[in-house]
Amino acid sequence: MRKIPLLAVLTLAASALAAPAAQAADHPFQNPRLPVERRVEDLLGRLTLQEKLSLLHQSQPAIPRLGIAYHKNGTEALHGVAWSNHLNDNWNQKFASGTVFPQAVGLASTWDPELIKKVGSAVGDEVRGYNAVDPILWGLQVWSPVVDLLRDPRAGRNEEGYSEDPHLTGAISTAYGKGLQGDDPSYLKTAPVLKHYLAYNNEVDRSLTSSNLTPKLKHEYYEPAFRAAISADAATGVMASYNLVNGRPNHVNPDLDAEVRSWTGKRLYNVSDAWGPHALTDLERYYDNKPEAFAAVLKAGLDSYTIDNSDGGPMTQHLTAALDRGLITEADVDEAVRGALTIRTRLGHFDPDGGPYKKITKDVINSPAHQRLNRETAGKAAVLLRNSGVLPLAGPRSAAVVGPLAGKLYRDWYSGQLPYQVTPLDGIKERVSDVTTGQGLERIALKHLDSGKYLTATGTGPDDNAALLDTAPTAASQWDLTDWTGGVSTLRNAGNGRLLGGDWRSLDTDDADPDGWYVSQQFALERQPDGSHLIRYAGYEAVESWFALPDPYVSVAADGTLGLAPKAQASRFGKEIVVDGVAAAAAQAARAEVAVVVVGSHPFVAGREFHDRDDLQLGAGQRRLIEAVRKANPRTVVVLETGYPVIVDAPTLLWTTHAGAETGHAVADVLFGDVNPAGRLTQTWPGTDALPSILDYDLARTGMTYLYGRTKPLYAFGHGLSYTSFGYQGLTVRGETVSVKVTNTGRVRGDEVVQLYTHQRDSRFQQPVKQLRGFQRVTLNPGESRTVTFTLKKSDLAVWDHTRGRWAVENATHDVLLGSASDRIRLSTTLRVSGETIPVRDLTRTTRAMDFDGYSGVQFADETKAGGEVVAGTAGGWISFTDASYGSRLTAGVSSVSGGAVEVRAGSPTGALLTTLQVPATGGIYQWGTAGATLKAGKGDLYLVFKGDLRIRDFALAR
Repeated sequence: MRKIPLLAVLTLAASALAAPAAQAADHPFQNPRLPVERRVEDLLGRLTLQEKLSLLHQSQPAIPRLGIAYHKNGTEALHGVAWSNHLNDNWNQKFASGTVFPQAVGLASTWDPELIKKVGSAVGDEVRGYNAVDPILWGLQVWSPVVDLLRDPRAGRNEEGYSEDPHLTGAISTAYGKGLQGDDPSYLKTAPVLKHYLAYNNEVDRSLTSSNLTPKLKHEYYEPAFRAAISADAATGVMASYNLVNGRPNHVNPDLDAEVRSWTGKRLYNVSDAWGPHALTDLERYYDNKPEAFAAVLKAGLDSYTIDNSDGGPMTQHLTAALDRGLITEADVDEAVRGALTIRTRLGHFDPDGGPYKKITKDVINSPAHQRLNRETAGKAAVLLRNSGVLPLAGPRSAAVVGPLAGKLYRDWYSGQLPYQVTPLDGIKERVSDVTTGQGLERIALKHLDSGKYLTATGTGPDDNAALLDTAPTAASQWDLTDWTGGVSTLRNAGNGRLLGGDWRSLDTDDADPDGWYVSQQFALERQPDGSHLIRYAGYEAVESWFALPDPYVSVAADGTLGLAPKAQASRFGKEIVVDGVAAAAAQAARAEVAVVVVGSHPFVAGREFHDRDDLQLGAGQRRLIEAVRKANPRTVVVLETGYPVIVDAPTLLWTTHAGAETGHAVADVLFGDVNPAGRLTQTWPGTDALPSILDYDLARTGMTYLYGRTKPLYAFGHGLSYTSFGYQGLTVRGETVSVKVTNTGRVRGDEVVQLYTHQRDSRFQQPVKQLRGFQRVTLNPGESRTVTFTLKKSDLAVWDHTRGRWAVENATHDVLLGSASDRIRLSTTLRVSGETIPVRDLTRTTRAMDFDGYSGVQFADETKAGGEVVAGTAGGWISFTDASYGSRLTAGVSSVSGGAVEVRAGSPTGALLTTLQVPATGGIYQWGTAGATLKAGKGDLYLVFKGDLRIRDFALAR
């Protein structure tokens, strides 16, 4: 971290607070009666070049001569005000203690945009409340919501997103964004920024991996959720993601300007992710120097650099050099600055009274009204996955509430500190007089088999290293083992209550809980064939990246000290169970009328930003706990608290995210029937770990998500049970209206989430198995019926025609499907749509290689660093063009370092050879040339088969 000089900090803080005094000058940009555009242009014309450049940074210094105060982008507000970076404390995170709502994936599980708009409004109010307390720390531009789709359930940041479906994600993000912004037609309560653009759903090597996107999936799947919120004016910009798309880093993705800005007529303010511009040179090596990289960021459509903490000096230096070299112009700077000034004007920064939202005070923070909304939201988000008939609980006189999450709530990386906690244990105790509890953990001792001594804690300071001391287990050498998910565990010392952690050289016990960026309190006990165990350190990346020591294990040096070493040097330990917490929990369950087992994940362990999960398994210890309690008491309810899918087997299973301070009340409300569960899953829960590579983004090929999946999942997209039942009658389609009558056929009031899907039967292109087109959450009393209507426009059924590079509605029959989940379709009918018949491909015209119909063994790459996409192949890779008409003269735009060839074959990659295109060496991948060949004209399926390393930009087969 860059150290900020104290004098600079004090000067900046003083000028920021003093700046409004200069507003006595009645400049047009300070006049709220003028249009925003005029105010922006007036202020832009008054700024010097250096002042303009300073406004391109996340940390924007005050301009006292114009009465402009300091402003900082980037308050995190994903499901409540989370944290911001503190200017006066070396830019460290300062966490809020306001209302912590359910994690984002839980918010979406409500399938209730109206409710989520209320949540967004409450969060926006609290951002304003914090801003009123400290306007330097708590900026009003918020980095939320996360719109990137939950394509793979193993992705580390799963908890931050909404859904695997673009329609649902678009609806929820629009609702949350509108709530954050407020309802004023001109002013913004806060300025939400959508994260992370684009196709960023893996953490492994996230700044180096490229998401291969076909044009069809890019337009039909990956972009629409962003487009929905931007086109609805529910966000003020997007944040570029760390990854590459088709070979080009997203921080210089030209779509940020050309595509994203086309979705709205309003001025957007796009921002970089933290350190992202530096990655272009320091990690990705995409540019040779900073001025070139920083200029490219600006030209691509980003308006703000989130780099170098609060120090805008390096950015200004690099952009000044870029100006001097002619890489950018002052007009380019002005265009980006307009984004910053527009948003700040709409936030009220330049109004004499601060605008209409300035009146919001700190009194809104964690207000009783927000606590009530939090409880309601957490209850509506809970998903009843299975029910053996145990739920709802009917006034039990005794209960055993056990498990590692029974009496504890945890925040996640993008939440604030919980101002209070209502745990599941607390919630149940409010309703049941006789409650017993326990964590259900094994307390173990770890005996070094060579020395006979036990792993022992020596204190709670950072230099109190664990050692091999005890020859018989004492409290200091006993550890409560929690198996979280994916085989990763934490070890809490029975003597001092602290967690065993690794400082990348030794072991210590100085942390109360896993937290922070580097989570070092993670271990995996790996049982060996002889019954001994190796202890693998599973902490986040630090060892790998700092010491080049992959998969480090606990080892014992010659002098007896503990450290980390490669697996070949790992020491063997015996695992001794001192106290069997699983057996104790089962005994409690056997004596109780009902048992509630609360299990799940830790938000900082075994999956989080920077770390994907290896599998979907719940920890072995938690699985044993569930099995033992179920065996002891058949009236067992399992409450699963995670931010992602987990494979769990239980007859009665309630899922909730880490749902904030009111989690316990919400869980109890559902368990006891005060809330009839109606939460629905927003992503598929696979029943197996045998999933495609997390780096393969071609859903149509891998079968990921409900849209393309053809195997039966553990739980389907849209799944969720109720305490009542619903009947569906009278599905009709008239014009653009789809209607169905829904009746509560049960005995209690409840909500049903009515889901509309379609499937296109006939198409020139591969179509999803089914696709969500609409949904409504409706509340019905017993016996009550309601007609639910949806609007289904012809344009909603358009597909991306990559053969012509545009949207098209095909002449086709569609199945119209109504149900309560993607796998529980209750009624269906057909809809005949009059549209186009896609013509035979005309390859006599210039065709982009990326507009293929099929491919294998190729990558998608950048044509130039500024724009364009091409196909990069190696020997044996191919692209195909089906149902095509072609001539006899082949010309192709190609590039290759060493040269190669392309075989043109008919019908298949091994079909009849029509011709061979010889590709000369062009001198580099960005140096393009033309190659030609002749063949016999014809019609049919054409395959271009690569022979050697080369790239194809485009080609034509003229007559």
